[in-house]
Amino acid sequence: MSDDTTALVLALATQKAELRAARAEAQELLIETAVDAGEMHAQLEEVQAELAMACADRDA
Repeated sequence: MSDDTTALVLALATQKAELRAARAEAQELLIETAVDAGEMHAQLEEVQAELAMACADRDA
């Protein structure tokens, strides 16, 4: 291989490794976001149930 080809292959391999690391980080952030969203959804359901009970008590 010529020096130019070797340099290009090395640059592409480096870029590929950087992109894989960035993808792994993005996947971790997505998982964390999904977990947080699930927790927020559960909290929202609890608040909605409490509100429904408070409204029922008020109307009774």
